[in-house]
Amino acid sequence: MNHLTLAAGTMCTLIGPPGCGKSTFAAHWPDTWRVSLDFYRRLATDTESDQSATPVAIQIQDLLLDARLARGLSTIVDSTNLRPHVRAGLLARARYWQRPATAVLFDVPLHVVEAQNAARDRIVPTHVVHELHQLLPTVDQLRGEGFTTIQLASDLSSTQ
Repeated sequence: MNHLTLAAGTMCTLIGPPGCGKSTFAAHWPDTWRVSLDFYRRLATDTESDQSATPVAIQIQDLLLDARLARGLSTIVDSTNLRPHVRAGLLARARYWQRPATAVLFDVPLHVVEAQNAARDRIVPTHVVHELHQLLPTVDQLRGEGFTTIQLASDLSSTQ
């Protein structure tokens, strides 16, 4: 299996539905590298699941992402990032700061995602998991969007 190596200043965008292992993957990196909408929603409302806090969480994420990329610091974007317009905004920031943009696509089968989601403390409703799993882009889509490197999570070692 391969290990993910990030050049200094890389924006690494994790892409996958809730319960696919993004946050577990991100935990293998220094916590200062991680920007997370769930974490910022929790800071704003005391719960990660309060979607009404998403606009302020995005503002916090964007502020910290710009601060890190401006300084040439590697950053892990830990949220679903399944919608093309969300990825486009992240890529625009990486281009603005002239930083490489890596995507890690969590190509986890739906039945595995469902099982992992069911075992979490904060369970996302099954219909939401199904809807978001259907939004998984292809490697070719991500390449066409402008990611400089694309890795499948299934190809990466779990011992980052």
